[in-house]
Amino acid sequence: MTKPSPTPASPANPLAAIMSQPYLLLALSSLFWGGNVIAGKFAIGEIDPFGLSTMRWVVAFILILPFAWKSVVAEWAEIRRGVLWLAFYGAIGFTTFNALLYSSVLYTSAVSVAMIQSAIPVLVMVGNFVIFRVRASLVHIVGVALTIYGVTHVATQGLPLRLLGLDVNIGDGLIFAACVLYALHSLLLRYKPRIGWMSFIAVTSFFAALAAIVYQMVFASGIPGLVAEVATMGTTGWLIVVYVALLPSIVAQATYARGVELIGPNRASLFINLIPVVGALLAVALLGERLELFHAVAAVFIVAGIALVEFAARRGRPAVLPPG
Repeated sequence: MTKPSPTPASPANPLAAIMSQPYLLLALSSLFWGGNVIAGKFAIGEIDPFGLSTMRWVVAFILILPFAWKSVVAEWAEIRRGVLWLAFYGAIGFTTFNALLYSSVLYTSAVSVAMIQSAIPVLVMVGNFVIFRVRASLVHIVGVALTIYGVTHVATQGLPLRLLGLDVNIGDGLIFAACVLYALHSLLLRYKPRIGWMSFIAVTSFFAALAAIVYQMVFASGIPGLVAEVATMGTTGWLIVVYVALLPSIVAQATYARGVELIGPNRASLFINLIPVVGALLAVALLGERLELFHAVAAVFIVAGIALVEFAARRGRPAVLPPG
């Protein structure tokens, strides 16, 4: 009689079990990145957008550095060769994107901000065609058109003809500008130095912190103003800072990188499209915002457009890091 196969041993600890579940990891990444918009909304009255951006990247750099130090030392030669690109990613993809995002929620709903972010993968595809002459199929083009119309429908609150008079909510304009910059960041990731994700996050967080400090000095109340804000910040403000510095900036990057390692970039990248959905649902659940009819109409166009783009780009998908 043959012996039954032994039952596989369970992982030694809960963290090991979680880190072996790709779909859970990728869902957590989407949740943490989607929550970034909500954190920006909760920060109103606690700390201004430039102050929040500065605190986020300074704290994130302090938190990641001890864990990334060995990797940074080991990969220092490659980091030095690509330092200008790493500075660009930190200043544009991290700081400028988030400063614009946190500013946008001062003027528009978190639902709108979340939905407009769905334009990023599509803008990357457009950029690949315009800048790098990557050919696009008819299905690609139709998908792009549908998604861009959906984003326009949100930005004009269901009245696209308002674009003719440049009558667009300033908050929607800010987040769309942020999406354009993040798409540029994603397009130029092809020049990223060949370093591990931990070194990448540590070095780009350093440059993001420097850029955030410059923005704070030029566009906000300067370092003395930030110190005064932080000194009077309540528990809610500190919880927001810890959240944005730890979860979207570090933990989500780790869970996404592990998810990609387990199931590959093409399948993992589909979870990027969950970020706007998660952000919109969190805005309704936590902020009490309403889903208006124009949101629903826009969602139909956006989802249809993204589905077509994903179908056409299943092979040779452009590299996109989720916004956070």
